Amino acid sequence: MAIWLWLTAALVFAMVVVGGVTRLTGSGLSITEWKPIMGALPPMNAADWAEAFEKYKAIPQYQQVNAGMTMGEFQGIFFWEWFHRLLGRLIGVVFALPFVVFLVMRKLPRRLIGRCAVLLALGGLQGLIGWWMVTSGLSERVDVAPERLATHLGLALLIFMGLIWTGLEAWNGEERSRSPGGWSRGAAILLGAVFLQCLLGGLVAGAKAGFVYTDWPMMSGGFLPPVDWGKGALAFLHDQALVQFNHRIWAYALLLGGTVYAVQAWRWRLAQGLGAAAFAVAIALWLQAALGVVTLIHAVPLWLGALHQAGAALVLATATVNLWMVRRSQPRLFTSGPRSRGL
Repeated sequence: MAIWLWLTAALVFAMVVVGGVTRLTGSGLSITEWKPIMGALPPMNAADWAEAFEKYKAIPQYQQVNAGMTMGEFQGIFFWEWFHRLLGRLIGVVFALPFVVFLVMRKLPRRLIGRCAVLLALGGLQGLIGWWMVTSGLSERVDVAPERLATHLGLALLIFMGLIWTGLEAWNGEERSRSPGGWSRGAAILLGAVFLQCLLGGLVAGAKAGFVYTDWPMMSGGFLPPVDWGKGALAFLHDQALVQFNHRIWAYALLLGGTVYAVQAWRWRLAQGLGAAAFAVAIALWLQAALGVVTLIHAVPLWLGALHQAGAALVLATATVNLWMVRRSQPRLFTSGPRSRGL
């Protein structure tokens, strides 16, 4: 069960990375229809390619950004979006078919059936969310709405976390103990903070804010460049200066919190790998932050942008494993040093 779940998680990770490449190459709107079954195959002849290209020419992105694009260039962006959708279909098959087989054979532990059913439902919902995102760029915009992109990314990461967590449950058997609330709450807060940072990164990607204000640590020579507050609350979703500022500030807070958490774990001498897990999260955060700065000051080249998105998913995976380990730890571990007050 665990191998199946972790294999699916690896495919979701690949899809997150490919999704980042699709966004960075401007490929996400190249397929203007949603055909869950028939769309599994790309255009198979010149007539099919011409029809797909004509449909793309009808949307604002082509008319305002890519006017004059050749068929070869269109095929280049088409295949990234097609591959992204193909991965989504593959994930559905890899998860759903074994799930049904395990149910029929009564090999799936009862405690995991509900969790797997929820993950399957979220996977189906992700397909709908993906199309909802694409539709935001087909009529009035030249790209997708940032809040919809962040929603799409966020749900993918929730599924990723759920697969990792459920795989750990399958591998280690039924829970028999749980740690005291303090450390568990601290690890949960840290995981939530990492997830929020991923969502803020999704807004930066959606607003294309990484291509502007590429100096660091300042932003265009100041702490915060001018914000278009005329957008009202939408400024927090669409304004390039504000969304990048929020992503930076939360990164600093996350680095501080993750470092304090790791130091506290070392201070209390947590056993059975818990201290190592805490330091793994902190190290992952620092490496990801450094990668983010390098990506920014180079104006987000394709390979660095994709690597930064992959790094975000890996940090989230590390924080997920850390929380699972804390919740599964034996209570006696927290009384081996000074009287534990948690975090």
